[in-house]
Amino acid sequence: MLSYLCSMDEEKKELLRQRLNEVHIWPSIYMYKFIFEKNDEKLIALKMIFGESAQFMVRESANGKYMSLTIKEMMMDAETIFVRYEQVGKLEGIISL
Repeated sequence: MLSYLCSMDEEKKELLRQRLNEVHIWPSIYMYKFIFEKNDEKLIALKMIFGESAQFMVRESANGKYMSLTIKEMMMDAETIFVRYEQVGKLEGIISL
C-alpha cells in the first residue's frame, strides 16, 4: 500500500478515497501493518507518526531479523489515512502490508 500510494496519480487516489468512504463510516478504526528489519529507532519513529490513542502490537519474526507493527487508530476520514502513509513513506526500509 505504501509504495503503491506514493506512486498514485490523483485519479487513482480519488478512487481509493471513494472505496475507503464506501467501506468506512467516519470516524472509524483503521488498521495499518508494517514490516521492517528489527531496529528500535525505526519502531520509535513509526510510533511517533501515530496518535497517542493508537494501539500498537509488535511482533518479531521467528528468526528475530524482522519486526511487524500493527497499528489501530481512530481515523476521521480517508485523507488522514493518506497523510499517515505519506509520513511513513519518508522512513527508509518500511514495507506496508
